[in-house]
Amino acid sequence: MDDREQELIYDWNEAGERWTRPPFRVQLDDETLRDGLQSPTVRTPTIDEKLRILHLMDALGIDTADIGLPGAGPHVVKDVERLAREIRDARLNVKANCAARTLEADIRPVIEISQRVGIPIEVCAFIGSSPIRQYAENWTVDSMLRHTEAAVTLAVQNGLPVMYVTEDTVRAQPETLRRLFRAAIRCGATRLCLCDTVGHATPMGAQNLVRFAAAVVKESGAEVGLDWHGHCDRGLAVINTIAAIQAGATRVHGCGIGIGERVGNTPMDQLLVNLRLLGWIDNDLSALPEYCRRVSESTHVPIPPNYPVVGRDAFRTGTGVHAAAVIKAYKKGQDWLADRVYSGVPASIVGRRQEIEVGPMSGESNVIWWLESHGIEPTPDRVRAVFGRAKAVDRVLLDEEIHAVLAQLA
Repeated sequence: MDDREQELIYDWNEAGERWTRPPFRVQLDDETLRDGLQSPTVRTPTIDEKLRILHLMDALGIDTADIGLPGAGPHVVKDVERLAREIRDARLNVKANCAARTLEADIRPVIEISQRVGIPIEVCAFIGSSPIRQYAENWTVDSMLRHTEAAVTLAVQNGLPVMYVTEDTVRAQPETLRRLFRAAIRCGATRLCLCDTVGHATPMGAQNLVRFAAAVVKESGAEVGLDWHGHCDRGLAVINTIAAIQAGATRVHGCGIGIGERVGNTPMDQLLVNLRLLGWIDNDLSALPEYCRRVSESTHVPIPPNYPVVGRDAFRTGTGVHAAAVIKAYKKGQDWLADRVYSGVPASIVGRRQEIEVGPMSGESNVIWWLESHGIEPTPDRVRAVFGRAKAVDRVLLDEEIHAVLAQLA
C-alpha cells in the first residue's frame, strides 16, 4: 500500500498478529495438465490446448509444471514428450516434472523422454502413506520402503531430480513418515511433497505437518525442499497452502480454476492472487484471465459467474449505492480509488476493470454512467426511459435491450 491508500484504508490484516513474508522465494508447481485432469467430469485437452496452457503458465511466472504421467501409456508419453520439447524449443522458463508411481515401469518412461528431449525432468515419485491406505492396499511399511528406495535410486542414478511424494500425508503416522522420508533422502531425493490428498487438513494441521517434515530434513543434514499439495474438500485449500508456506513449504501446488479429483485441487489462480496481495510474490498476473479461460474451455469446466477474480461478476455491480461510489471515484480521475472503493481485490492486477451495469437495483447514476461510457448523451428523457425499463425487469439489462429502449425515443 502506498501512503494515499494507507490513509484511506485501515488494514486490520496488518493491525496485530499477521502473516509475515517468508524468508525464501515461494515457488509454484502447476498440476493442471496432470492431477487436474483426474476429475471425472473434465475433458482431456488436445495437445494444442495443452501447449497454449503451458505457455500461459510460463507467462504467469509459474516455476514447474506437471506435464503428465507417462507410465499410463503411449498416448500420455506422446503428449509429455511434445510438451517437454516445447519447453526446450521455446526456451520457456517453466520447468517440467512428471508424476510416477514408485515403480520402475513408471519411472523408465520419464528417463527415456528426458534423454530423447535433452532436458532434465523432475520425477514426482508417489506412494500412499496413511494407515487407512496401507490397510486397503495390504501394504507393509517394509514393502513401502523397498519401493521408495528402488524408485528414487533409479531416477537419481539416471541423473534426474526426484520429488518424493507421500500421498495422504496429513493422515499418516509420524514414525511411518519419518522412515519413508529418511529413505527417500538417503537415496537422493531433493524434495519431499506433503499431500492433503483427500482435503482433510486444517491450516493448523498443514503447519504441524510441514514443521514435522522440516525437522526430519534438518536431522538428515541434507538440502531438501518441502512441497505442499492440497485439495479443496473442506473449502480450505488456499488458506491451508498459505499456512504451509508460513511453516516452511518452499513450493506449493495448484490447478487452474481448481480442477481436480472430487471437488478439486488448490485453485492456482486464487493462490497467485492471494500471494500477490500479501506481497509474497510479484508475478505479472495480467495473463490470469486468459489462463483460466483456456483451462475452462479446454476441459469443459465452466467458470461460475461469482468465481473469485476471473468470474464474470467479480468486478461488476448493478447496485445503485455501490455503483455510485465507483462512479464518483472515476470522476475524481483516480482509477486506483475506483478499483478499491467496493473491491478487496483490485481488478487492475489481472488486467480487468470495474464494470457498472443497469438493473432493478440500480440508481439513475448507473444509467448516466452507462450512457456516457457508450458515447451517448444522458438526456433526461433517455435516463428516465432506461431507468424505467430497468425497474420493470428482474435482472441486469443487456446492452441490446438498452439500445432498443433508446431507439424507441428516436
